[in-house]
Amino acid sequence: MEITGLFVLAALVIAGFAGLESKLGRTDRRIAHVERRLDLILDHLGVREDPPHLPQVTAFLRDGKKIQAIKAYREATGAGLKEAKDAVERMN
Repeated sequence: MEITGLFVLAALVIAGFAGLESKLGRTDRRIAHVERRLDLILDHLGVREDPPHLPQVTAFLRDGKKIQAIKAYREATGAGLKEAKDAVERMN
């Protein structure tokens, strides 16, 4: 009986994590959708965001150290990996 209880508990924990992961995925998609809409509004209004001045990132790019530049960008701005990679590629 004790082993059966452990299996049931493990199944409940796994199901809980799966549900949480699903909810986080939906939240990420909704945030991305809102960000795209906000970008469209800003483009329509002609509002441009100046990229932050990041001398360390620029120095890493100048030295051909793209990964270090992405890490430095993330540390300086708090951006996620994809956002930092895209920003560094635009700077390059």
